[in-house]
Amino acid sequence: MAIVGLVVHEDREAAVAQADALASRLDDEGHVVCRSTEHGFDAGVVDDLDLVVSLGGDGSILRAVALIDGRSVPVLGVNFGHLGYLTTVEPADAVDAVARTLVGEHDIEERMMLRVEVERADGSSDAVDHALNEVVVERTGGSQTVRLGVWLDGEFFTSYAADGLIVATPTGSTAYAFSARGPIVDALHRSIQLTPVSAHMLFDRTLVLSPSIEVRLEVLGGRPATGTVDGRGLGVLAEGDQVVCTAADRVARLVTFGKRDFQRLLKTKFGLEDR
Repeated sequence: MAIVGLVVHEDREAAVAQADALASRLDDEGHVVCRSTEHGFDAGVVDDLDLVVSLGGDGSILRAVALIDGRSVPVLGVNFGHLGYLTTVEPADAVDAVARTLVGEHDIEERMMLRVEVERADGSSDAVDHALNEVVVERTGGSQTVRLGVWLDGEFFTSYAADGLIVATPTGSTAYAFSARGPIVDALHRSIQLTPVSAHMLFDRTLVLSPSIEVRLEVLGGRPATGTVDGRGLGVLAEGDQVVCTAADRVARLVTFGKRDFQRLLKTKFGLEDR
């Protein structure tokens, strides 16, 4: 018997239907199925999960990884999204993929994550969070550009006048950083990418940094900024507040079936095979 958690994109009808069918099948086979709510999994369940199945897009995978909060539970992604960089199987293969995973016929990709902490100007520190994709510090909705200072391993690097800065993992290089013209990095590589968003300065290129480095972003000047971690809000960041990013001591464990071909994935997602 296995305990299987389901993280479902409830606004996608096909994902909900697939989750219902999968839960019924697993229940018939004697497994225990727990479906996450908007508040996550029940506290008494999350420590006992053997597998989490995400039914949605990449956002659902990010939510699943956040819900297990560093536990070594593998996550299997079923693609009900658009690009689906993080998902492993298509809906037609979901039942078979879950069955194979539960009997050990699968592989695991370990993806680098970031540890994120907000240090306030008054010396207080906010709760730590973790990112599989990226940390973003950017201008507030109706504001002009923000000025952000960057420290690398405690040494001041430069200040940016920009719409924002993205600190990304290799996994996150195909997310927001990609739309800001950052490089595509093999997801199994270990590095930290710092990408400016619409920088109002000549130096606007991505820095590809060692995974051992500490990246510290500070809000300079009187304009506030906002911060997010994989889309989850860090709140408003005022002058002197800092966001500190380092490689986490945890990884995301994503289920795969055989070694994932990075070049093939890019060709498929970007429609390059017909060129």
